[in-house]
Amino acid sequence: MSAWFRVAADGCITLTLHIQPGAKKTEFAGLHGDALKIRLAAPPVDGKANEALQKFVAETLGLAKAAVSLKSGHSSRRKVLEVKGAERTAIEALAARA
Repeated sequence: MSAWFRVAADGCITLTLHIQPGAKKTEFAGLHGDALKIRLAAPPVDGKANEALQKFVAETLGLAKAAVSLKSGHSSRRKVLEVKGAERTAIEALAARA
């Protein structure tokens, strides 16, 4: 199992992410230690990067934005997201997109 995600007994998946806001484009950038790195085109101002992150992960997994919630790291590069309704195989495929 990857260190950057965990599957709870109720099926919720927790993602540990390292975020690089203000990038040229939004994309997965591989692993960064025990986290999955994501570059975001959105600036780290007024929560725009957090909103863009939730939207990007939800769209990539084919979920509604409401299925992805930010659990910690609101003002940090290291963030923890909770994803509801995603398949484990879809989560594992995120790292392969980098």
